[in-house]
Amino acid sequence: MAPGPAASTSRATAPAPVSASTAELASRLRFAVMRLSRRLRQHAASDVTQSQLSALSVVVREQRLTLSQLAEAERVQPPTVTRIVESLVHQGLVTRVPCEQDRRVAWVEATPRGRALIDGIRRRRDAYLARRLATLSPDDRALLERAAAVLERLTGDPEP
Repeated sequence: MAPGPAASTSRATAPAPVSASTAELASRLRFAVMRLSRRLRQHAASDVTQSQLSALSVVVREQRLTLSQLAEAERVQPPTVTRIVESLVHQGLVTRVPCEQDRRVAWVEATPRGRALIDGIRRRRDAYLARRLATLSPDDRALLERAAAVLERLTGDPEP
């Protein structure tokens, strides 16, 4: 008798071996993404560190979250996120709001100044990238549009 669906899903499958061409593609892609990321960071024009910008971006996107949620989103330990948030509070970019139900919990919210900083950086980075994309052929831009969807899947999926 053939195993049913439950039996087939309970077996662990070994990851497929990585071919030399896949390993080479991974290396080229990593290098290109790192260089692009570095170029985009150069368009931040801010005294805020990359760790602080990253945390502030999450706070702006989520609008309101706890320190624990921010630590999880940033994949850092709670003491690290506490230091980052304290610095952002000191710079007037976020506020800490005590939770009404549990005074041990604090919500983090972006200030108008924090939102404006992130919006400005995003606009400058998007403008830089748009200028670079405008130099490409329509075929290359169409290829990058498809690649963007693939990259979004790569970054959105949990690690295998």
